[in-house]
Amino acid sequence: MRRFVEGVDRSQSTLFPDHLNDYIAEDNPVRVVDVFVDELDLKQLGFEGAEPEATGRPAYHPATLLKIYIYGYLNRVQSSRRLERETQRNVELIWLTGRLSPDFKTIADFRKDNGKAIKRVCREFVVLCRSLNLFGEAIVAIDGSKFKAVNNRDKNFTERKLKARMQQLEESVARYLADLDRADRDPTAVTEARVEHLQHKVEAVKAQMQRLTQIGEQLAGAPDGQVSLTDPDARSMATSGRGTGIVGYNVQTAVDAKNHLIVAHEVTNVGHDRTQLSSMAKQTHQAVGGDKLTAVADRGYFKGEEILECERAGITALVSKPQTSNNQAKGQFDKRDFRYIPADDEYECPAGQRAIWRFTTVENGQTLHKYWSSACPRCPIKAQCTTGEYRRVARWEHEHVLEAMQARLNQMPQASRLRRQTVEHPFGTLKAWMGATHFLTKTLPRVSTEMSLHVLAYNLKRAMQIVGIRPLMEAIRA
Repeated sequence: MRRFVEGVDRSQSTLFPDHLNDYIAEDNPVRVVDVFVDELDLKQLGFEGAEPEATGRPAYHPATLLKIYIYGYLNRVQSSRRLERETQRNVELIWLTGRLSPDFKTIADFRKDNGKAIKRVCREFVVLCRSLNLFGEAIVAIDGSKFKAVNNRDKNFTERKLKARMQQLEESVARYLADLDRADRDPTAVTEARVEHLQHKVEAVKAQMQRLTQIGEQLAGAPDGQVSLTDPDARSMATSGRGTGIVGYNVQTAVDAKNHLIVAHEVTNVGHDRTQLSSMAKQTHQAVGGDKLTAVADRGYFKGEEILECERAGITALVSKPQTSNNQAKGQFDKRDFRYIPADDEYECPAGQRAIWRFTTVENGQTLHKYWSSACPRCPIKAQCTTGEYRRVARWEHEHVLEAMQARLNQMPQASRLRRQTVEHPFGTLKAWMGATHFLTKTLPRVSTEMSLHVLAYNLKRAMQIVGIRPLMEAIRA
């Protein structure tokens, strides 16, 4: 007889435990989900159906459906149909729901109808983490990442893509018509079946051109010049790779630097991060509490008005300034080579001359002061400074805020590394959990709900690893 591990005979009678509770170990993560949801005030959080109706067929309690979703997202099962199957065969879910098995439509409708309440549940867990002192020295890293929508790239149109597609169709029609003309001149050169096929192709292409014309009318009324057919809120966004892009959403997160917990998150369909800094920082400040907060972000968030808003809210922002000037590449002096003298409200140029204030103007909503020196035309190093008659220096009225931030960055050279090692890992983890298709729902509100469930599952798993399952359950009950 060969020495292998042998299974149990399928015809043999087996005595299973008397209680369903015996199948679930005391340190099983599913018990954390059960305790956490049971301690929530679902009515106060805004869940529909928290109070039963006096008449009609009894409904499932929101706690049951919320437990199903949290368990599903913890175990990378986001589909409502797959969750329905899991409630019928998964011992942990059978224990969690008390043998209840809602149909997939009930499960899907719960997520669709309780988006705001689910986001509040995510915030409740952040409050719990704050009470457990899981947040560090009030330092967070803010970043955004592009997540794929249900919408395919071929179902997203911009004016340029529409013109390119129309040109392709016009060339195809011209090619088909040329083949039909050749068949009319010489019927023996093209078979009758080929002629019929070409006629069908011409009709199909003309119908497609008509649909594209209708899409062009929609594009004319679109505020951002994009139309997505499958998910109307999804937008085409550039990614880090050259010539690449996805149709999806820009997910913003603020991650605590101590334990890498996601403190705040937001889903947008804006392809850049320049207008997101103050909003995310304020949400984080409210969630973390305390008097001080330092928010570290990459240069994609650099915008003077956003940094000023953080300063007014008592938030210390650390954002690297992008180098948009081409002067350094041309071998000329950059604005950084001009030293501002606050006492005199003047700039000292590399030649040692003073650029004095000339006038104030408003450009793109910003109040700018203009400076230049009268010595520019006679300067011996003018070729290294400007090709114009004078080298003009512009200064924003709140430039001192940006200068103070740059001074803080100079004293904290590890800020960029801190940001990367803090915020990049959660994004990679979440995308790995999601799989090839990131979001399963459509439109911005529903996608936001789905993201809140992912963030809640991520934070739950992190807290269980940091605190431990049994201590975490005791803290929730307390």
